[in-house]
Amino acid sequence: MKLAYFFIVISTLMLAAGCQSTGPAGALPMASSLAQHTYPGSPANFGHSPWTPKTPAATAATGHQGAQDTGDLWERIRSSLSWQEQVDNRQVDLAVTSYLAQPDYLPQVSERGSLYLYYIVEEVQKRNMPMEIALVPLVESTLDPFTYSSSQAAGLWQIMPQTGENLGLQQDSWFDGRRAVRDSTEVALDYLEELHSEFDNDWLLALAAYNAGEGRVARARKANLEKGLPTDFWSLDLPRETRRYVPKVLALSRIVAEPESHAVEIPSIADEPAFEVAEVGGQIDLARAAELADVSLETLRELNPGQLQWATAPDRPQELLVPAGSGARFEEELAQLTPAERIRWRHYTVKPGDNLLVIAKKFHTDVAALRRINGLSGSNIRAGSTLMIPTSFLAPGLAITAQVPPPTLGYKVQRGDSLAGIAGKYKISVDDIVAWNALDPRKYLQPGQTLKLRVSSL
Repeated sequence: MKLAYFFIVISTLMLAAGCQSTGPAGALPMASSLAQHTYPGSPANFGHSPWTPKTPAATAATGHQGAQDTGDLWERIRSSLSWQEQVDNRQVDLAVTSYLAQPDYLPQVSERGSLYLYYIVEEVQKRNMPMEIALVPLVESTLDPFTYSSSQAAGLWQIMPQTGENLGLQQDSWFDGRRAVRDSTEVALDYLEELHSEFDNDWLLALAAYNAGEGRVARARKANLEKGLPTDFWSLDLPRETRRYVPKVLALSRIVAEPESHAVEIPSIADEPAFEVAEVGGQIDLARAAELADVSLETLRELNPGQLQWATAPDRPQELLVPAGSGARFEEELAQLTPAERIRWRHYTVKPGDNLLVIAKKFHTDVAALRRINGLSGSNIRAGSTLMIPTSFLAPGLAITAQVPPPTLGYKVQRGDSLAGIAGKYKISVDDIVAWNALDPRKYLQPGQTLKLRVSSL
């Protein structure tokens, strides 16, 4: 995938990503690309009836056995969609046109969907929610859990920090639940169910509140009531972003439901789990875990995007997501490790003039991690004392005796830049850029984004 091209595709689709933060629980920012248009005949009360699947097969999928009889996940989704049959609205028509102008959008999303979409579909159907809800992360993040918005929303469901805190997600230097696939999906679906109940079982109002904040939608409804006006989504005075956002979900429903009639080809995704949960029994170096699971470190991080450091977060259940079918072998390999082998260490002797900040920079980590690893309560260290440094902190070719880290350059991403291009320009590796900036290697770069580069000669 060419990252710069992918960014152009997605940014053209979404145009702007932002957030409203007016509800008492905060708001979850969404992307948007359509202006509001009034269209007579829009269904005023869409969503008030409890949703039921279109076919018995959709209900049976709650206990889906895709691993035994693998089909196409998109076909499974398609069989359960229903909103496209209930909404005939110019705003949705415009959203469909916007998507069709970017024919690579759904193929690109399918590539990521192979990792995450099956799990989301399963969780949506377990709750008997409309299948359209499984399309929300496509609008939010193009199924990229590493995505951060300019407003600091993160993850597949683009959850704001305060909203994540209100929803009980762990967010610290070790773990960000907004990025974790299971954690974020659980709380996002919980929140949507609450909004659905709060707004008279109207799913369009629930989605609007998910975008703009429940307080904003409640005030808009109250204003219409006082004027004797309808209080359905299409009649409310809501932020332009929200007026664009809800039609995008409906437009995706229409396209996915009938791709042939829109001349869209959606690459198939296996209708089976992409990952399973493996118990690791204690903190472990992610690089070591990848070796034991016989997968690349990149793949392990893609499956565990909530893990922010070199090792699993210490203050949460010690488990990792691994590719489906590899969990038993992984746990067997883990069982053969001694505690000392779970994390590989180097010993660093503190030199005169050293401090924790200098040492943290030298080994590509942070002061908080060094304190935790070495049981330090403050910042005082003595020359001659020894610090434990996990070898994951050591960049290739960096000697343990190096005195000064390479100077750091702040590079502002330009339109058309790619990781490979930047790496070649400064004679550094893509892996280093990814590590220095905690990036997803497949994530598209954003113009104006600043990257930290450690360059030997500037």
